[in-house]
Amino acid sequence: MPVLEGAGKLSVVVLRALGLGDLLTCVPALRALREAYPEADITLAAPSVLTPIAALSGAVDGVADTAPLTPLHPGLHGADLAVDLDGRVPESTRLLLATQPGRLIGFAHPAVPATRGLPRWTPDEHEVIRWCRLLTECGIPADPGRLRLPPPSVPSPAPGAVIVHPGASSAARRWPADRWAAVARQLRADRLRVVVTGSPDERGLAEEVAAEAGLSPYSVLAGRTGLMTLAALTAEAGLVLSGDTGIAHLAAAYERPAVTLAGPVPPQLGGPPRRPWHAVLWAGHDGDPQGDEPDPGLLELAVADVIAAVREVRERRVRRGDGSLNHGRPGSAKQRGRTPA
Repeated sequence: MPVLEGAGKLSVVVLRALGLGDLLTCVPALRALREAYPEADITLAAPSVLTPIAALSGAVDGVADTAPLTPLHPGLHGADLAVDLDGRVPESTRLLLATQPGRLIGFAHPAVPATRGLPRWTPDEHEVIRWCRLLTECGIPADPGRLRLPPPSVPSPAPGAVIVHPGASSAARRWPADRWAAVARQLRADRLRVVVTGSPDERGLAEEVAAEAGLSPYSVLAGRTGLMTLAALTAEAGLVLSGDTGIAHLAAAYERPAVTLAGPVPPQLGGPPRRPWHAVLWAGHDGDPQGDEPDPGLLELAVADVIAAVREVRERRVRRGDGSLNHGRPGSAKQRGRTPA
C-alpha cells in the first residue's frame, strides 16, 4: 500500500465532475482507493445529484458539489491525496494542483511540470481500464471488473418492465424519437410492458415516443423518478434500451439484459463492458460527441437492427436464465457494426 504522510485521519479528494455514466466507469478505481486507504476520508468532487449512486459504490464518504472544470471548494484544499479521474488533462490536473494536495495522482502532461514522472495518457483505452491502470501504476492495485452495484433500498416502480430511454446529454447521442417509437410499438405488440424514462427536461421527448408507440401516458416515467428510483427500476428491468448514456452503464452495473446504441464514441472507449447479455450496436464511425445533430453513424442504425438485437438478447436470457447470464460467452456479431458489449 502506498504510504501517505498526515496527522490524524487521512483525506483523499477524487475529481470526477461529469455525468452518471462517467461516475459508473470509475467505480472500480474508487473501490481500489477505499481498499488502499480504508480509514481515510474520501470525498468525491462531482455534481451533487450523483450522491446516491456514489453512496451505493461503498467507496466514498461524501460528495462535494462540483461543476465541470470549476475551482474546487476551499474545504477540499490541502488534502493528503488528490486523484484526477476527470480526464480533461491538463485543465483538471491544474484544478487539483491549485488545492495544494500532499500528493497528486493523475496523468503526466508536458504543460504541467508537476506531473513529470506520472503515468502517461493513452487515448485508445477504455475508461474503466484507464482509471484502473492509473492507480495500479501509482501503486494502488485496481480491478476493472468491480463494476457491480448493490440494489438500492427503494422499490422499483415497474419490476420486470422494458425500459426505453430515448434521451442523452447531447443531440449527437440521440437516436430519432420516431425510431424509438417504432421499437416500443413492436415491444408492445410482443405483449411486453414498456416504460419510457428520462430526465425532467426529457419528459416531452418521452411523451412523444410513448404517444407514437401507442403506450399509455402512465408508461412515461421521465421526470418522475429520482436517481435512486431509476436505479431500482434498472436493477429489476427485463430489458434496457438506450443510447450510450448513463442508464446503459446502470444496466451494466446491475447486469441486466440491454441493447445500447453507440455513437458517436466507439464503444470500446467508453461503452458498457463486454457481456453476453448486453448487445451494443455501432455502425463503425466515430464523430463529435457534442454535436448539435444526431451522429451520422448513429443514424445508420435501423429500427430492424434494434429489434433484431432485442430478440437475440431475449433469446439468450431464455436459454441461460437470469441466474446464468453472467457466465456465458459473448456471441458473435451477425450484422455490420454490431459488437456484443
